[in-house]
Amino acid sequence: MPAVTQPLHKNGDYLVDYEEKVFEDVKAEPGEKALVTFHTVAFEGSIGFVNLLQATRLQRKGFDTSVLLYGPGVTLGLQRGFPTLGDEAFPGHLNFNKQLQKFMAEGGKVYACRFALQALYGHGEASLIEGIKPINPLDVLDIQLLHRKENALIIHTWTV
Repeated sequence: MPAVTQPLHKNGDYLVDYEEKVFEDVKAEPGEKALVTFHTVAFEGSIGFVNLLQATRLQRKGFDTSVLLYGPGVTLGLQRGFPTLGDEAFPGHLNFNKQLQKFMAEGGKVYACRFALQALYGHGEASLIEGIKPINPLDVLDIQLLHRKENALIIHTWTV
């Protein structure tokens, strides 16, 4: 049997070339917009959190960026905590809350469908993280159409 002679990796080691960037660092032109939609359940996979990071990155690149929470996506925007709201029960428990708060603090806009809040998940507007704007369910399509008319970058986040 061949012997493994390579030493174990240790903290501070590099496993990949993280500095090489293949593509140019694209920045928004003045007035460019982006919309990231979420039809995904909080904590049901990584896509909700990953695309919140993408929305934050788009905002930092100069895009006027909005996030749309609809259907199960409204669960990303709910206040949470245990034993009381705002208490982090375990590391990462409040990752959606913290990322949405950071995104809004940096100028991003977040909208949540009122129909999904009440009819699907039994929550009211008071359950939302501060700063999230509740919208009429008819606005869910219109915000997407408005962004399309403005040639915005639209990223749809959808999981079942």
